[in-house]
Amino acid sequence: MNILVVGGGGREHAIVWKIAQSQKVKNIYCVPGNGGIAGIAECVNIKATDLDGIVQWAKNNPVDLVVVGPDDPLAMGLVDKLEDAGIRAFGANKRAAYLEASKVFSKDLMKKYNIPTAKYEVFEEPQKAKEYLKTCSFPTVVKAEGLALGKGVIIAQNLQEALSAVDEIMVEKKFGESGSRVVIEEFLIGQEVSMVSFTDGKTVVPMVSAQDHKRVFDNDQGPNTGGMGVFSPSRIYTKEIDEYCMKNIFIPTIRAMEKEDRKFKGILYFGLMITKDGPKVLEYNARFGDPETQAVLPRLKTDLIDIMEAIIDDKLDKINIEWHEGGSACVVMASGGYPGDYQTGYEIEGIKQAEELGCMVFNAGTKLDEGKLVTAGGRVLGVTAIGENLDKALEKAYAGVEKVCFEGKHFRRDIGRK
Repeated sequence: MNILVVGGGGREHAIVWKIAQSQKVKNIYCVPGNGGIAGIAECVNIKATDLDGIVQWAKNNPVDLVVVGPDDPLAMGLVDKLEDAGIRAFGANKRAAYLEASKVFSKDLMKKYNIPTAKYEVFEEPQKAKEYLKTCSFPTVVKAEGLALGKGVIIAQNLQEALSAVDEIMVEKKFGESGSRVVIEEFLIGQEVSMVSFTDGKTVVPMVSAQDHKRVFDNDQGPNTGGMGVFSPSRIYTKEIDEYCMKNIFIPTIRAMEKEDRKFKGILYFGLMITKDGPKVLEYNARFGDPETQAVLPRLKTDLIDIMEAIIDDKLDKINIEWHEGGSACVVMASGGYPGDYQTGYEIEGIKQAEELGCMVFNAGTKLDEGKLVTAGGRVLGVTAIGENLDKALEKAYAGVEKVCFEGKHFRRDIGRK
């Protein structure tokens, strides 16, 4: 099979890496890819949001399956366009991806179908949002309605921070049209767990649990990022919690989407908060999490292509999905200054030495410049390791991080210590 993967981040590098292990796969292409992906796939310089360009390239080349990684092309309807052109595609279609693209839709869906989540209100006018905030207790959560690269969620510690968040989202349009509406919701206390799942719209199979670290600095300090590291499994996600989530969250969500004529096929990510009152849904994503994918996929035993094909063909219930025991950890190495202003173009060294220790180094914000791998984004690399247990995996991942060097490198030193 010839596979085309859409995207160019650490998530896509992990997907390409896993797909390359399949005996069924002959050639892998990636649009646009990155400096690391170029080592295992042929990168094609087409933007992930250039839907017509991707469809045309897939029609002109021997492609058997297109795997769509990021949220934007899913929300824009890339899977629909590929299928209309007779090209087999993996990922949520436009109607299903709306579950992530609109936080208002997802919150209303949870309310309608009694899926546990935080209390919330929706506002279209900044002034009304600000008036409501004056009645809130703090901390409280202010969210841009649409897609914002994982950064459109602001946890306001006091009224002033909340009012500033509304201005950033709705007035200054920091996240573009994603901020045309805001969701203001209660702040849930507990620990977050990421449950990524496979689903064909009738069967849902959760992957192994993971916990992400969103804040840029140690001890969960500083602004939210797209994710500074992740570990799997979660230490708090028990069998009992999993059974509760399957009964009250996972299956009801799939059934709800089907009732709304938005059958969900692909990867459905459940962002959960484990509270004293039980698990509640923080958010849905219509695709693999990033960086969760970099910790979860290395633990997958089953051929990923077999799973994807079973989902496309509505046969997920016919496949047995197996996982490696032990643990995995991914430490994100970022450009100094991220998620604010940062410089790029610095040469990256030491990846080979990290790999010699048994680490997988997934590239996110990198590119090849005259044969040299250089930084090209905020989150640069995800250094991942697996071990017989979580502590061993963390130890190996941090040993790998120490081998990798670039100007201004920044990483958290407390991944997995929750």
